[in-house]
Amino acid sequence: MSSESSKYKILVVDDEKRMVRFIQLNLEQDGFQVLTAYNGAEALEQVRTQLPDLILLDIMMPDISGFEVLKRIREVNSVPVIMLTAKGEEDDRIQGLELGADDYITKPFSPREMVSRIRAVLRRTRSFKEDQVDLIKVDDRLTIDFSRREVWVEDKIVDLRPTEYRLLYHLVKNAGWVNTHEQLLSKVWGFEYQDEPHYVRLYVNYLRKKLEKDPSNPQYILTERGVGYRFVNYRRDQEKAE
Repeated sequence: MSSESSKYKILVVDDEKRMVRFIQLNLEQDGFQVLTAYNGAEALEQVRTQLPDLILLDIMMPDISGFEVLKRIREVNSVPVIMLTAKGEEDDRIQGLELGADDYITKPFSPREMVSRIRAVLRRTRSFKEDQVDLIKVDDRLTIDFSRREVWVEDKIVDLRPTEYRLLYHLVKNAGWVNTHEQLLSKVWGFEYQDEPHYVRLYVNYLRKKLEKDPSNPQYILTERGVGYRFVNYRRDQEKAE
C-alpha cells in the first residue's frame, strides 16, 4: 500500500457492478480512496460534490454515454479522465481523446496496468501544476500565460484541453530545440507510453488547428521529419527585431 496513493480520490464509473467492485478492491488495496457511480447522472453529481482527483469512466452506459459525461465534465472541470474502452474499438479511443480524455484502458485489463496508468496520469498532472512559467508573448498574434491556463490568439482566449496545455508547455519551454516523439511522450504522457507515437501526432494536430493561422503551413509548431517537433524560437526572433 502506498502512502502517496492515499492522497488521491478516484471516481470509478461503470454500470457493471462487478467491474466497479473489481476496480474498487484493487485501487483500495493500493491505497487509493475510491468513489463509485453506476451511471452518468451519478458520475456528474460525484464530480460536483466530491471533487475527485481522477476519473475512470466507462463509455457504454445506459442513461448517458461516457462520451457525453466527459463532454459535460470538460465544460467545467479539467480533472484527469481515463476512459474504459472495449477491445479493438480504435474509434472510441480517438473520440475520447478528442473530447478531452487523458488516456484510455482497453478491457479486459490487469490491475497492475490500471494502477500504472493512473499513477502516470496523476504524476504528469501534478508535475505540470508545480512547474509554471511566466507570461509569454510569442508575437503580436499569440500570447501564452500557463500560470493562468490562458492562451490568446488574436486577442481571443483559445480553449485548450489539459493534455494540450501540457504538450504546448513542453514545446514552448524548449522553444528552438527539437523535441523527439519519445521525449514528448515521456514528458506529457509518461514513460509508459513510449510505444504510442500517434498520441503526439494527434495532439500536435489539435494544437495547430487552434493556434496556427494556417494549420497546413504551421509557423509555431514545426515538424522535424522523422525526429519530432520544434516550437519556433520566438526569443531569437524578438532579439533580432530589437
